[in-house]
Amino acid sequence: MSTDTASVHASSAEQVGLPCSEDCLLRPGNTNCGGCGMSVGLTLLGRVLAAERRECQLAIPACCGIVTAGGYPTTSYGVPVVATTFASAPAYASGMARVRSLNGERHEVICWAGDGGTYDIGIATLSAAAERDEDLIYVCYDNEIYGNTGGQRSSATPAGALTTTTPGGKAEAKKDIMAIMAAHGVPYAATLSIAHPEDFERKIRTALEIRGTRFLLLHSPCPTGWKAEPGDSIQLVRLAVASGLFPLYEVWDGVRYRLNAEPDGTDPAEYFTLQKRFAPGEVDPQEARRVGAARFERLRALAAMQSG
Repeated sequence: MSTDTASVHASSAEQVGLPCSEDCLLRPGNTNCGGCGMSVGLTLLGRVLAAERRECQLAIPACCGIVTAGGYPTTSYGVPVVATTFASAPAYASGMARVRSLNGERHEVICWAGDGGTYDIGIATLSAAAERDEDLIYVCYDNEIYGNTGGQRSSATPAGALTTTTPGGKAEAKKDIMAIMAAHGVPYAATLSIAHPEDFERKIRTALEIRGTRFLLLHSPCPTGWKAEPGDSIQLVRLAVASGLFPLYEVWDGVRYRLNAEPDGTDPAEYFTLQKRFAPGEVDPQEARRVGAARFERLRALAAMQSG
């Protein structure tokens, strides 16, 4: 890692109070870009696992997460990792979890996958694992593009975003993967933000105490794909939560909803202007505000229905 890239990683970590130690899940020397949300997410995950004295094994499909390790024979991961094909991380993890059970072992099996391997290419095996309620944790770090192969659009890409395959802006809205997983009735599903580390860590601890399929969606800024400054990564995801573009909430068994943060009226315009992937005029901030408000009204209704 270059000195400049390492300093940006350190700056991002300092914003959320991350420690730096040799026993981290993600160790120094990784190949991630400066300002990478996935890097901060891995570090937060590793911090909770260490605090809870939980061992884990990772199943990672083709994505930035598997490139993170660096070149053979070295690795920047501090735990055993299985590199899977693009579509099959949940299938591999299912087998790993079954072997763990047969051997009487207690480590966690965690899928760590991007949105391409979750929303699109891997959704069949994810759905199958959820339907069987396999005992694993699935974390999707959602950077809203195929970041490792040139920045193509995925079904997680928001409307209006410029990518290498949508040079005029994506026409379709982002897929609601949380609703899909809730419809499977998985024991636990939650959204995560690296700008809210206490909420992030609490949800990881909650997932660790539950058995069965647990699905976690991490909003993961990608300075390269989002065409944003690396130093703005934490601010971007903080703005997404504050403006209602990325709601923080939890779902138990597909029926019990709980909201974790309310929008504070922040104008979403700043979120869009800090990224050059949204061309001027491609996105109407007021329409984005309206869509976000409607989403929250639905989530509030679902939360109130269960509490009533």
